[in-house]
Amino acid sequence: MSILDQIAKPADRPVIVTLLGDAGMGKTSLAATFPKPVFIRAEDGMQAIAADARPDAFPVLSSVDQLWEQLTALIKEDHGYKTVVIDSVTALERMFGQYILDNDPKRPKSLNQANGGYGAGFAAVATLHQRVRKAAGLLVEKGVHVVFIAHADTEVIELPDQDPYTRYSLRLHRKSTAPYTDDADVCAFIKLRTFTTGDGERKKAISDGSRLLVTYAAAANVSKNRFGITDDLELNPGQNPLAAHIPSLSN
Repeated sequence: MSILDQIAKPADRPVIVTLLGDAGMGKTSLAATFPKPVFIRAEDGMQAIAADARPDAFPVLSSVDQLWEQLTALIKEDHGYKTVVIDSVTALERMFGQYILDNDPKRPKSLNQANGGYGAGFAAVATLHQRVRKAAGLLVEKGVHVVFIAHADTEVIELPDQDPYTRYSLRLHRKSTAPYTDDADVCAFIKLRTFTTGDGERKKAISDGSRLLVTYAAAANVSKNRFGITDDLELNPGQNPLAAHIPSLSN
């Protein structure tokens, strides 16, 4: 048998999605609309979801070891969940940072000093995020979607061929972002629909409270998708706008 006999068209598979946005934008509520979800909670952000619509969830994490226990159980044991939501990777960043500090025998006061300094503490935190992403890959192999929730922050982008500009990104150290952006199928930014009123210097932004989901590459925020989505998606309560564009979400 030739190795060429292994060539075939890849089948649709579960997806890995990162949802990014400011506080109160509906990240957790949107994650709850994915197929039969269960939440791993590094923070308690589910109170905004009505009790009768609130998905199942593990107890809020109190240690990094609990995170690995919960992920391992979902990977190895039988269950009926179709989506695992991690809420949030921003809170995991804080937990991972404290874990690195607590396990350094020199008892450093900050990650700048941890593991001998020179960025080693931040690299150790990034390694833990990579471990989370590896677990997500194993869940996908099992047939389970994975959703990462991240809080937004702004960063200044300085490129060699244009002036510096500011964009929304994940509130993580730059070494920790790749597992949730480069290695995700969708990185979606939730924003308010905003209108500008007034003339000259008196212009101001107003919003009717409706939200849009940005999943295509944009200068104003980190976002991407592998499904050819090129327009803003309307975000309505209780609905998942990605289901119309991603085959494995509608199965």
